[in-house]
Amino acid sequence: MTEKEMLKISIEEFSRIQRYMIAAGKDSNVYQLIKERYLDLKVILTSSGINLTDIDRIKE
Repeated sequence: MTEKEMLKISIEEFSRIQRYMIAAGKDSNVYQLIKERYLDLKVILTSSGINLTDIDRIKE
């Protein structure tokens, strides 16, 4: 898998995870579990040079 493919998959997963978090609501246990993956992806994308300003809907 190329770096470009990996970034594409990570961005798609980041978007999907945010939709799940919004649907679950901040006070749910599910939200807290999903948040771990959200933070992992945020670190991966940021360290890869992706600007999250426009795609981060959660902003935590």
